[in-house]
Amino acid sequence: MSESSKEDKMSEDKKVIRCTVCPTGCEITVENVDGEVKIRGFGCKRGEEYAKEEFSAPQRIITATMRVENGFLPIIPVRTENPIPKESVFDIIREISSIKVKAPIKVGDILIKNIHDLGINVIASRDMPIKT
Repeated sequence: MSESSKEDKMSEDKKVIRCTVCPTGCEITVENVDGEVKIRGFGCKRGEEYAKEEFSAPQRIITATMRVENGFLPIIPVRTENPIPKESVFDIIREISSIKVKAPIKVGDILIKNIHDLGINVIASRDMPIKT
């Protein structure tokens, strides 16, 4: 059974999470028992912390592309500087895809400041010179 189908079968009080902190990929079970979070199956302290956060407030770094005006290429890879709440992913991707930026762009340039008032910027992941 795949990880996503396992998670679909779990309740909000219990989830099976595949840890992504290291290559081991521990399968961690997290459950809320009478208000106390119990975690089993982690191989290290970092995995335990990852599972706890993924259970209570999952976050993701978004990687996407934005259209570029007058650039050497028509699109540029972008990412959020920090993880954003998982429930905001699709709204943020929609916003990113609706914006066109102008070249030249340097890696690390802020292309969208404070997206969705989360205090997180969307930045360029590469340089984009002007089309010659």
